[in-house]
This record gives sequence, C-alpha cells and structure tokens, in this order.
Amino acid sequence: MSTQTIQSSSISDPFKRLQITLNPDGTLTRLNNFGRTPAKPESSDDSTAVLSRDIPINYSNKTWARIFLPKQALDHSSPSAEKLPVLVHFHGGGFILFSPDETTSHEFCSNMASELSVIVVSASYRLAPEHRLPAAYDDAMEALSWIKTSHDNWLENYADFSQIFLMGGSAGGNIAYHLGLRAAEQADSLSPLKIKGLILHQSFFGGVERTESEFRSINDPMFSPCDSDLMWELSLPIGVNRDHEYCNPTVAHGSTALEKIKRLGWRVFVTGCDGDHLIDRQIELVKMMKKKEIRVVSRFVEGGFHGFELADPSKAKALYVVLKNFIFSST
Repeated sequence: MSTQTIQSSSISDPFKRLQITLNPDGTLTRLNNFGRTPAKPESSDDSTAVLSRDIPINYSNKTWARIFLPKQALDHSSPSAEKLPVLVHFHGGGFILFSPDETTSHEFCSNMASELSVIVVSASYRLAPEHRLPAAYDDAMEALSWIKTSHDNWLENYADFSQIFLMGGSAGGNIAYHLGLRAAEQADSLSPLKIKGLILHQSFFGGVERTESEFRSINDPMFSPCDSDLMWELSLPIGVNRDHEYCNPTVAHGSTALEKIKRLGWRVFVTGCDGDHLIDRQIELVKMMKKKEIRVVSRFVEGGFHGFELADPSKAKALYVVLKNFIFSST
C-alpha cells in the first residue's frame, strides 16, 4: 500500500495524530512543537546536577550529539578518579520525528546521567522519509566511531571507554539493536571502545502479520498500529514490506551477527509494558535471543503505554533503578 493510499483511507488519520503533512516531493512538514531545550555549558551556573553541550558529528548530514556529564565527575577529576560508563542513546519518534534537544528527550537523558552516574551521549540521526533506513543506522555507527576518535575533553577526562552501552527508546531502541549488530561485526576495529551491552527500551519493531497486542490496541487513541504502519511506510526502503530485517528482527531466525554478540559476552536488557501494542514484538525478540543463548534480561510491566516512562517521573525513577543495576552488574 502506498503512503498516499494510507493517508486517504485511514479512518483514524495517523497524519493528524502525528501532526505531519506529506508534501508532493515526498518530504514531511512536521507540525508538532514539543519545545527545544538548550544545552547547559560547563560555565553554567544552573543548579541542576548535570551539564550538557552539543558537539557536531557530520556537518554534511547535519548530525550532532548532546553530551550529558554529571557534575559529580568534576569533583573527582584527579588522575586516579574512577571514570564513568558511557551510555550512547538514540531518541524515539518512529524514525520520522524528534531530536536530542526535544525537551522530553533532554530531560530523560539528563536524569539518566544523574541517577545512573553515567555519561550519556544522545546522538541525532537523519529522519525519514527524507532519509530512509538505513540512514539512521549509518548515522548511529558514525556517532560510535566519533566517540572513538573524538578528542572531546569531557570524554577524554571522564569516560570509561571499556564500559560502553548502546541504548534507545522506541525507534531509538530499533537503532540501538541494529547498531549493536554492526558494532559486533566490527568490535575489533572499535578499540579502545568496548561495548558491554544493549538496552532496548520499548523498542519499535514490527512485521507483516498483526500480533495479539497489536489487535488489542487497534483503536488506541495515543499510539495505534495504524500509526506504526505509517511510520514504517515512511521509513523503510521503498519496495520492501515489514518483514524486512530492519523492521522484523526475528525474520529468518535473526541476524547472523547475533552469534558474534553471544561470543562477545554482551548482555541485553529489554524492557516494555503490556499497554504498548509493540510488546509482543519485544517478547518475540527476547525469546529468539534466549534460544541463541545470548545473555538477555527482560522487564515487562503491567499497564502503561508507549513512552509512559518519559511522561511519568515516578515510572522513570523505577526504570533508572533497574538500569543502574543492569549497567553496574555488567562491569
């Protein structure tokens, strides 16, 4: 089905719900205004516990990263001080929306840096449909390579490059997963970076056949399978369906790179909730990885909705506790 057909035939009108308009040239006009949060430079007098700043990665592609540094690291700047793990984070938005400086993403990453005592590198990526997949995966790999070669003083002084975790929420979880597959294949060339694990937070996966959780949420007014359909239509390479490996990680029993992840001893944390229509896809991924004897930990909670931990500080706090246990039990 073409995007135009989806747009005209959809009863629930995902274009209106997502606040986007498809232009004749195939680009999007994004009408949503969720606000931008400026970075807090090192000289900031702000009372928050975390500093942040923006660093360009690729000028041609206009990609960049926002680095979050807990202020506590500045208080332990002696040569013998313990350096902090690095969490490389990718935001959600169905590959078509948002950026690291959106207020919700900024606050989530800032709070993670503070609560987990880690450095967070929140990397941007080019959005679809102007830049269809695998552009976002390419940008994610470039961000990881940039961390390796960067002489950014925050990373040089405070980052423990032997403790790297790849994380994302929603579409960002999909990106973190596919970045993990690529990084596992190139692990030797990434030295001194040593990836210890993947954190997949309400990850955005799909498939041709509807799952039970998708049928259950077919009329969800917040985020429905119809919205997912449109996002995949706009982001997948033209001419492929949702059983493409970018969308469905369990197709053909999964990527061969998963065997490398197993040999490297990476741990994988998958979290979601049963109020999210994507949960069955996430559970299928966990089952597949367990069959492949990958060290996977899952946390699926009752209730909630897609993105609920970004909207509810108390739920986010509970997530931070679990993430901190995962990260520091991986060291």
